Amino acid sequence: MKYVPEELAHDADEVRRRHRANQAAWDEGALRYTEGVAAAVASLRAGRSSVHPVERAALGDPASWCGRAVHLQCASGQDTLSLLLEGVREVVGVDISGRHVDNARAKARALGLAATFHHCDVLDTPSELDGTADLVYTGRGALNWIHDIRAWAGVVARLLRPGGRVLVFDAHPASWLFDPEESTPVWAGIDYFAHAERSHGWTAEYIGEVVEDPSVKHERLWTIADVVQSLIDAGLVLTRLEERPDEFWNAFPALGDEVKRMLPMTYLVTADRR
Repeated sequence: MKYVPEELAHDADEVRRRHRANQAAWDEGALRYTEGVAAAVASLRAGRSSVHPVERAALGDPASWCGRAVHLQCASGQDTLSLLLEGVREVVGVDISGRHVDNARAKARALGLAATFHHCDVLDTPSELDGTADLVYTGRGALNWIHDIRAWAGVVARLLRPGGRVLVFDAHPASWLFDPEESTPVWAGIDYFAHAERSHGWTAEYIGEVVEDPSVKHERLWTIADVVQSLIDAGLVLTRLEERPDEFWNAFPALGDEVKRMLPMTYLVTADRR
């Protein structure tokens, strides 16, 4: 674990350097998603949504209020296109990885769905989308890849139309504090308030022999307060904040379910542009 000084948390050059590194890493990681495009299309065609039950409950009935959803950090678009199954009328995805965007576009073409995908850094989301989103959606496992949370919140705010909503459901930052290899909760030596950073390549188990020398990717710990305050400072009004034991991936394979149900595994934030 590497600690990054507070003053680097919003340094523009460092932010862009880390984002470019993450782009290279995710272009490699997206190769694994490409292998599953056909199966993903079949799942969507069968009406199987990948939206998490916690997100579904927070969204309510999107058909009654959501004309356009913009999905920031959409990866290969499975959650983006699943929003259409939930009742959203049109979706727009944005991702830094060209390979992810190619996968997402291939899925949309195969299914003839009302979806548009943009290949760019989320901080460079096209201004043509400003003020058009009823929903800004971030999916799961997203904010740890962002290295300027205030700039991210500014993008969210400019995308939302008046009355629009942002929904964040992500890994609880407290999960960084525990050693993922231990069978009981053991502190990993992390300072929750230091904007800790993890810098590492893909594991051999994930990327296999597809990439011989995987690129280094950079993740950052943002506290819940960081995320919430960035949205408030961007002019949005907080409407919901939940801390939950629900998982969306098995981050602690050695911990039993009973123990994990006592830990904050995820959190949910919604905020409106009034």
